[in-house]
Amino acid sequence: MKVGVEIGGTFTDLVCIDETGVRLTKVPSTPREPDRGVFDAIAAAGIPLDGMADLAHGSTVATNAVLERKGSRLALLTTEGFRDVLQLRRQDREQLFDIFYRKPDPLVPRYDTLEVPERTVSDGGIARDLDMAVFGPVLARFLDEGQHGAVAICLLNSFANPAHERAIADWLAEHRPGLPVTCSVDVTREFREYERTSTATLAAYVQPVLDAYLRRIEARLAEGGFAGRFSMMQSNGGRVPAAAIRRNAVTALLSGPAAGVTGAIRQAALSGHRDIITLDIGGTSADVCLVQDGRPELTREARVDTLPVLMPMVDITTIGAGGGSLVWVDDGGLLRVGPRSAGADPGPACYGRGGTQPTLTDAHVICGRLPSDAKLAGALPLDAGAARKAYEPLAAELGMSVETLADSAIQIAVANIVSAIRLVSTSRGRDPRDYALVPFGGAGPLHAAAVAEALAIDTVVVPPNAGVISAYGLLAADYSLYDSLTRRTALDVGAPEAVRATLEEMLSGLHRRADAISLGADRHPEAVLEMRYVGQAFEIPVPLDLGGLATLTTEALLDAFAAEHRRIYRLGAVGQVRPVEIVSYRVGLHVPHGTVPSLAEIAGPPLTVPETAATIFDGGRDRPARRMARAAIGADPVAGPLALQDLTAMVYVPEGWTAATDPSGNLILRRGA
Repeated sequence: MKVGVEIGGTFTDLVCIDETGVRLTKVPSTPREPDRGVFDAIAAAGIPLDGMADLAHGSTVATNAVLERKGSRLALLTTEGFRDVLQLRRQDREQLFDIFYRKPDPLVPRYDTLEVPERTVSDGGIARDLDMAVFGPVLARFLDEGQHGAVAICLLNSFANPAHERAIADWLAEHRPGLPVTCSVDVTREFREYERTSTATLAAYVQPVLDAYLRRIEARLAEGGFAGRFSMMQSNGGRVPAAAIRRNAVTALLSGPAAGVTGAIRQAALSGHRDIITLDIGGTSADVCLVQDGRPELTREARVDTLPVLMPMVDITTIGAGGGSLVWVDDGGLLRVGPRSAGADPGPACYGRGGTQPTLTDAHVICGRLPSDAKLAGALPLDAGAARKAYEPLAAELGMSVETLADSAIQIAVANIVSAIRLVSTSRGRDPRDYALVPFGGAGPLHAAAVAEALAIDTVVVPPNAGVISAYGLLAADYSLYDSLTRRTALDVGAPEAVRATLEEMLSGLHRRADAISLGADRHPEAVLEMRYVGQAFEIPVPLDLGGLATLTTEALLDAFAAEHRRIYRLGAVGQVRPVEIVSYRVGLHVPHGTVPSLAEIAGPPLTVPETAATIFDGGRDRPARRMARAAIGADPVAGPLALQDLTAMVYVPEGWTAATDPSGNLILRRGA
């Protein structure tokens, strides 16, 4: 029995795969005790803890610790002269035209930062030795006075030579046993001091929080006789055993959204769609990601609460357009949707838990896309009267009907989602018309056709039981390990040998890590070179075919760089304007977890809903529609408007679109068919 549990902002989703097929469960999330939500879902599914062979988990615990500043007091040790690196940040502004803009506070204030008398230069040489006999007593007094709960060590150029970081960590292990210590070289081995220091402090900040969270789960599992493998999703789209993620907790920052992308890729591929744009709309946010040839875009730098994280992560753009996003009017009188959210407690007004503010889910209930007699999470009824009551004050203020206001809120949310998709597509040289849109999450299929229409996308692929795709993705994900290293390499005659030596060194390290956590022998490596013209400030990622590593030439490296440069910047064939260099190396090692059945293979009968006539308010007017079970749609296209219901999500098929089910169980929506 394999079980995946993903904690979302509103619901906790569970997918169980055993010999009988696929079983699904949704329960309300418990934000104050997220680990309780895991066991609530397992109990609701009737799964004995000692019956699970594999438990995969995705959670926003690490992200929430940063957003809510719930971690313990953190000490930062940095090279003498670099005490203010977190305060100085970069010179860019998050709010360009806000005259009151202030840079967000870093995780570590200046008074909790201690300078270390040492200096390592960029090639790894030691310009000033570290004397722990002298520095040790200074460090001891600093920690005693601050009562710090964790320590981050990030010394200048330690990616080239970590000797001084290791010496401090060894001293702390001897003199402060039990104090969590994070060395930057164990988190990321890339240059750029601010980004590297930010990543190291984030890792140190969330490590005690995630460690305590995982220990609580493991203790409950042990009490129930669990003897299987417990793993957790990483931000890069792969998972690792829970024991491994403790040593680099920052890799779990975006584990939930990454799982959704992985599940969508697997399910869409069954229908032959490998170039897709994923749209995950849950209770608090909308996440979009571009996938090319079955591989999600990875970014080497992401941001959490404006703080940079320097490591490979699935390139997901997030906006506040989830089902619980609040609808409000700004100081200029403009209608807005999000980013604030009603969350899981109290949630949207229609949930009947005491919510009184208008949300996007309430708008769908008012407009008839979510029928008032539908039940979410298997049992949660919808209160249409409460939804209308939440919208009435705002409608009166704006002088419009409740239906018009709700429809306007949905249109604004769609426009915001379209803008987010353009950021990951047209802004990066990709035409969204070349991709299929794959919506999931509880609200994704409600918005998908309107989003596709705005982007001139002709095909929407709605996975079966789209509301639990993230939990499904946990089970579909491979085990993955990544490493990165800044090592500047000029593309001259000696470059191929230097590239081979560096990649072999890094891959050997990954294999040792894989051996230490008992990953399987079927391992698939990959490599990306971060390259640029000499003198440029930033690099572009250039994938490298490891199959041709033995015969690699300088010309092949130059050609690969030129091809990627042309693809990104659309410059056509241009001559080499200046020398090219490799700045950093990134390698990955993937261990396939095996095949998982389609989400269409549900154990038990599909949901049955009698076909009825319905009225849906869309585009400023009432439209006659049909409401039916999604399972009633067969291979022959059925024209919208349709409101289709399955076990975990509603699908809205507007006028001008058709819906048909393909052999893989995916619902295919086509525009103008």
